[in-house]
Amino acid sequence: MDNSLENKILRRMKQNKRGKVFFAKDFVAFGHYKACGKALERLVNRKKIMRVSRGIYSIPQTSKFLGKVAPPIDNVIHAIAKRDNAKIVPTGLFAENMLGFSTQVPMKVVYLTDGSPKKLMIGKVPVIFKKTSAKNLASKGKLSALVIQALKSIRKNHVTDYEIGKILNWPTQSETD
Repeated sequence: MDNSLENKILRRMKQNKRGKVFFAKDFVAFGHYKACGKALERLVNRKKIMRVSRGIYSIPQTSKFLGKVAPPIDNVIHAIAKRDNAKIVPTGLFAENMLGFSTQVPMKVVYLTDGSPKKLMIGKVPVIFKKTSAKNLASKGKLSALVIQALKSIRKNHVTDYEIGKILNWPTQSETD
């Protein structure tokens, strides 16, 4: 078996399930960072892996209807947060959409973070990480943070019984996830 840098990287990626997100830094044990970057570029050109965003790669999942499918944006965003050891909370329309308050899918996704602020493109979707204070990220669980951001987006005088009902009927086990 060929023991090239490309094959080492590809074997490591195939040991995980399809759709898992990898960063160029994940492969520096195999060689210099720039050499790994070139090897990843060659794998993308050979269509063995896909480039999700700058420095972010994945072996795509396959759909019989759509062909090769990129990992969900949410998976990529959470992988970035884990890599950066940062807390994140979706805001605005994205938070409303995640809770089912709105069927509108935002054209850009905005997250509050205690990590570095940054802008990146994941596919054709702009993703913005906005630096915020710890108080905006302090909540008991993921659901609480999501509800707080969605309600901030809706504003006090515009919350309807529909949104209140959705919140009250949300499964309680989601709070601890």
